[in-house]
Amino acid sequence: MRGEVPNKHHSYTFFFVLFFALVLFPDFSISANTLSATESLTISSNKTIVSPGGVFELGFFKILGDSWYLGIWYKNVSEKTYVWVANRDKPLSNSIGILKITNANLVLLNHYDTPVWSTNLTGAVRSPVVAELHDNGNFVLRDSKTNASDRFLWQSFDFPTNTLLPQMKLGWDHKRGLNRFLTCWKNSFDPSSGDYMFRLDTQGLPEFFGLKNFLEVYRTGPWDGHRFSGIPEMQQWDDIVYNFTENSEEVAYTFRLTDQTLYSRFTINSVGQLERFTWSPTQQEWNMFWSMPHEECDVYGTCGPYAYCDMSKSPACNCIKGFQPLNQQEWESGDESGRCRRKTRLNCRGDGFFKLMNMKLPDTTAAMVDKRIGLKECEKKCKNDCNCTAYASILNGGRGCVIWIGEFRDIRKYAAAGQDLYIRLAAADIRERRNISGKIIILIVGISLMLVMSFIMYCFWKRKHKRTRARATASTIERIQGFLTNGYQVVSRRRQLFEENKIEDLELPLTEFEAVVIATGNFSESNILGRGGFGMVYKGRLPDGQDTAVKRLSEVSAQGTTEFMNEVRLIARLQHINLVRLLSCCIYADEKILIYEYLENGSLDSHLFKINQSSKLNWQKRFNIINGIARGLLYLHQDSRFKIIHRDLKASNVLLDKNMTPKISDFGMARIFERDETEANTRKVVGTYGYMSPEYAMDGIFSVKSDVFSFGVLVLEIISGKRNRGFYNSNQDNNLLSYTWDNWKEGEGLKIVDPIIIDSSSSFSMFRPYEVLRCIQIGLLCVQERAEDRPKMSSVVLMLGSEKGDIPQPKPPGYCVGRSSLETDSSSSTQRGDESLTVNQITLSVINGR
Repeated sequence: MRGEVPNKHHSYTFFFVLFFALVLFPDFSISANTLSATESLTISSNKTIVSPGGVFELGFFKILGDSWYLGIWYKNVSEKTYVWVANRDKPLSNSIGILKITNANLVLLNHYDTPVWSTNLTGAVRSPVVAELHDNGNFVLRDSKTNASDRFLWQSFDFPTNTLLPQMKLGWDHKRGLNRFLTCWKNSFDPSSGDYMFRLDTQGLPEFFGLKNFLEVYRTGPWDGHRFSGIPEMQQWDDIVYNFTENSEEVAYTFRLTDQTLYSRFTINSVGQLERFTWSPTQQEWNMFWSMPHEECDVYGTCGPYAYCDMSKSPACNCIKGFQPLNQQEWESGDESGRCRRKTRLNCRGDGFFKLMNMKLPDTTAAMVDKRIGLKECEKKCKNDCNCTAYASILNGGRGCVIWIGEFRDIRKYAAAGQDLYIRLAAADIRERRNISGKIIILIVGISLMLVMSFIMYCFWKRKHKRTRARATASTIERIQGFLTNGYQVVSRRRQLFEENKIEDLELPLTEFEAVVIATGNFSESNILGRGGFGMVYKGRLPDGQDTAVKRLSEVSAQGTTEFMNEVRLIARLQHINLVRLLSCCIYADEKILIYEYLENGSLDSHLFKINQSSKLNWQKRFNIINGIARGLLYLHQDSRFKIIHRDLKASNVLLDKNMTPKISDFGMARIFERDETEANTRKVVGTYGYMSPEYAMDGIFSVKSDVFSFGVLVLEIISGKRNRGFYNSNQDNNLLSYTWDNWKEGEGLKIVDPIIIDSSSSFSMFRPYEVLRCIQIGLLCVQERAEDRPKMSSVVLMLGSEKGDIPQPKPPGYCVGRSSLETDSSSSTQRGDESLTVNQITLSVINGR
């Protein structure tokens, strides 16, 4: 009994010490791999959270200086290797910082108790939440009453930094509108966001791009069913199992390891290379055994269009069969930056296809994709489209179809990997080489003799047909050549860009007037699709069954010929998925006709501003349309062969195909800029009121920022479902811009949203308020009064594609309101030959903040 007394006193001492430890050092109670709502993590405590198996560790760290970060690293790796950083762009400036759970959110506070990072979750959570670190490196926030992996409230895997770990996904989560991509560290000692990123592009066939400031540096090639076609090394990685998912809910890539004793990761370094590392416990070091780009052929577009790169040859760049360098001497001297061109011009119906084997498919961003048909149907579809230049199957085995229109680039040949690519060539350039037995040779010789006889007969028929056609089209060709020689000479250099090229170089077929008359039913009123800027637009059907849109310029249009030639020479050189495609043209007597691809869903304004049609445009479709228009405009301003200002971007000039993909049309008023040219001035202001920027409407000054203003107006119209021109409401706002600005200042931006968007109940097209508000803010940035305040389209595309990062607050917009009878769109004014507007005919209004 006496021995029990000391034990009793020891018990009192233990509980006394434990009580003060809990009061003075609350972080001491943190469990191994979790953080509860009653716990916190501080820099001063030097405590960390460790995953259950001891693989990963989460805590505070610093590399150089006094900047502190919250991050995750491998615990048992001697070389400190960070795989995720929470506050990479907002470091703590000193050693005072705390991580805790507040209002069902993880929050990182600085020494002012100001949040520098948070999980930013909204919505009520009834049960307590807990944060925990998993052995795969995923830091999650979940309901404390469930351990189900699909019930995470938030996870770090959805917000990667510069590292891809096993089981982590890269790509799009359509249900949540989330795009997961890698962004490099600024340098080895600074984890803030650098210039390079590795992200999935779903335009065309999904594939990953390495980007520097959003310009392509390299790409993986599309998924061929087993691996990315541009990374043949993947077939040798036996320690990895890949998974690429593409459906209505997500398009994403992930991988897992077959050997759980190894660590493996992909990291984008500070110079943009994607590297794969493995760690072996026996070697106790990271081994980097793959990187991209690591050789000349990995660099995007290194050989230019119509050429392929082959590291087994010297030089590595080679023109595709049927093409030759523009300058053979420069090419042979090692200057491979030049361009390849066709040896023989295509003639559509007589063309054939040349098969390139073991190729990394060209960039598919602007290609057409049809997953429903096989390789034979794909060939037929390409052959029937005179603008198709190449095709291939999507997956090895002949499933799916991808078709390229116009130029294609960034092709590479492998020794024993890649896919088959079929290149359209003129019949004269196709040669087949086969090793055949003697019997087959005899058989082929006999067949060849028959073909020769048939060919001779065909030549006589063709010659006779050619003479007949020559008589019918001589006047057409003579008019075009005469026009190019005498009627289109302008001193400025940008117009000389046109003059230096012959009409034959356009590779644009001419269509006989008789064929146009037949296709449109003699321009029947029943085939009228609408009224364009300079005449009527008809639906036509070519002899091969292809539907087209036929734009017939009005005879009374004073500017018709100029705009006609401008549009022909511009669009024939532009190829992008978000630009309308010109198929052919016709000049006969006084007739000037353009033949475009037929777009089933007509113009955007016919859907946007009509109640019975606008219900079809849920938020997801509207957001996709906004993105598509932005990409098309960026192509015109930056990525095309010419720097082009559209000058008449509006809802009626955006057409929608059967998949509701937007395509910018009507280039009659477009102007070409030189690369170093920033703005120009004109006495004739053309365009549409409500879309014209103030500096253009008042002073005739136009630039890329003029198109940005028009785009901003279009964004707000798409979101609100209301026209900027003719807008009225109970608050007496005189246009949509002022109405939007007033509501934005009052913190009620969602008030302008089309009710049809909010009423949408489809899970796939779920209304996302944060995304809508971000688009409204981008729209207001684009319509700011001063041109220099408006963002470039490259910045707009970046802001639309990223949910992370702050975007500037907009300044008051500028807008123009018509005050005379000239307040009409470009269509009616140009038909009267009256496109010259003076400053006295319009009023410039600037909305001042209250």
